[in-house]
This record gives sequence, C-alpha cells and structure tokens, in this order.
Amino acid sequence: MRITLASDHAGYDLRMKVKEHLEKKGIEVIDGGATTGSEPYSYVLAGQKIANDILEGKADRGIAICGTGIGISIVVNKFKGIRCGLCSNEYTARMCRQHNDAQVMAMGARVTGQAVALSMVDAFLDEPFAGDRHAVRVNDIKAQEEEFFK
Repeated sequence: MRITLASDHAGYDLRMKVKEHLEKKGIEVIDGGATTGSEPYSYVLAGQKIANDILEGKADRGIAICGTGIGISIVVNKFKGIRCGLCSNEYTARMCRQHNDAQVMAMGARVTGQAVALSMVDAFLDEPFAGDRHAVRVNDIKAQEEEFFK
C-alpha cells in the first residue's frame, strides 16, 4: 500500500510523526507539503497534492493534515472521484472507510493528540469498505459528481 501524506505548516510536526509510524510498519509514504512548522505553507497546495497523487495512481490512500483538518478536507473533496472524511477519533476513521469508501482521511493537528492520530491512521488503513447498502450510497455520490462537476 502506498500512502500520500501532506500538510500545511500547522500539521508539519504531526505529519512527521505519522510518516515515522507508517514507515515503521513498512508502508511506502509519498511525503509532501510544508518543509517546516514555522514557514507558512497553504493547506490548499497540500490538499491538491494528495488528491492528484491518488487520481494519478501514485498512491492508494491519503492522509491530509492541517490545523483543524477542515480546510484541507474541503480542498481534497473538490476533486472529482475523491472522497475525504474529516476524522476526530478512531471510530470516525473506521467509518469513513467502512461506509464511505473514502480514499483520504483528514485530521487537525491542533485538535488531535498524537496517540489518537496514530490510532486513527491505523483504523483508516486497516478498515475495508463494507459495500452492500453503502455501495449504493457511494454510487449516488458518484452520480452527483457526474451531474455537478463540470
């Protein structure tokens, strides 16, 4: 599994912890975004990188981090075919995969502790899509994209 991981400056420190965690598990990481936590870097650029990496087949899943997770999740969800869930705990990380087949999980570095963040990452990566009635809903989302994404 290949994971694309990016953040703005607010998410830099947590991104480095997530990257280390993934690499210890033997997971290939495509790292991007801010190069320090002190120099401003836009969550828009970080979110664009994640979405493009997935759409171009460079990564299977993505983890997006900014201060609250809100801004970067909005950016990622602007890309046709990408579903990003803003997660706050292990349960929401599982559900965004199980029910929504999200390819990207967003989190906020200023509102999520490191231990919770790492448990969310594991849940997100380990959880399969349930399919069944949830596949119907995901297909409805895809149909909506076809209608409204011009």
